[in-house]
Amino acid sequence: MAPSQLTLAVRPRGRPLQKLPEEVSVPTDSPASEIYTQLAQQSGASIHRLRVTKGSDGTLVPNNKAIKLEDTGLRDASTVYVKDLGPQIPWRTVFLIEYLGPLLIHPLLFLILPPTATTTLLTPFENSFMPAFRSPLQTLSLILITIHFLKRELETLFIHRFSAATMPAFNIFKNSAHYWLLSGLNMAYWIYRPSAPAAQPSNPLITALGLTLFAFGELANLNTHLVLRDLRSTGGTERGIPQGFGFGAVTCPNYMFEAVAWVGVALMSWSWSTVLFAVVAVGQMGVWAKKKEGRYRREFGSNYQKKRYGMLPGIW
Repeated sequence: MAPSQLTLAVRPRGRPLQKLPEEVSVPTDSPASEIYTQLAQQSGASIHRLRVTKGSDGTLVPNNKAIKLEDTGLRDASTVYVKDLGPQIPWRTVFLIEYLGPLLIHPLLFLILPPTATTTLLTPFENSFMPAFRSPLQTLSLILITIHFLKRELETLFIHRFSAATMPAFNIFKNSAHYWLLSGLNMAYWIYRPSAPAAQPSNPLITALGLTLFAFGELANLNTHLVLRDLRSTGGTERGIPQGFGFGAVTCPNYMFEAVAWVGVALMSWSWSTVLFAVVAVGQMGVWAKKKEGRYRREFGSNYQKKRYGMLPGIW
């Protein structure tokens, strides 16, 4: 008869937790996540700081309620290694902080940078204390960029369902730099300064094209995020095969549509800083898309229709 409890030997990997037990016992019919629960209770550490791997082959023991303990390959007297991942921060909090940067920086620089022009309708006295207007392209650029990052914040709050609850707290500085500096300070300065290309008169056709691409990209991106949300239950970490608009062409159509939206912003702002941010973003999203394609192939096997391109049809 199989034992009703599995007793696992516990060993630290790297810097040990102060109260890490030498062994832990879990019921054989429990989910794999029970190992994490027991270790967190006995060590006093947050469950999100723990990474548990099998001593036999070093593979990860998933913190997943949907996976049975018996399916992990662990047996009575098996050894597991526990690594302390350090201080953690919720992914949702990270996203909110990242996107807050451009939302604050763009309106601020729009207001405080020297004016593009002054209106002749104001008296000299009024001109001395009333801010001068910005060009139509500068104003439209501010509106589009604000809409984009406000949408990101709302999606983070109400749509996104994360497969991992936390990330290392220190990473927030690296992640935020991309948004606060590259799409925040750098982009805002070069768009709203008096001699910026966006300060000049606009071309109606190019402006209309930019607005069309932006609107299409943002709405299609939102639709993709809704499709991905519906693949996972609230609070769950399960994965599914996404289907719908764009998924037949590339692995991650949300990244493709995001790129389309930024092409629209670039046509409005006429700034190299916008193009730079878009190129860096596309490069990073392309790496993520390739990794996600690999995950889909491993997890779903023949049930998944393999994609040749991750985010840009015919290119990448």
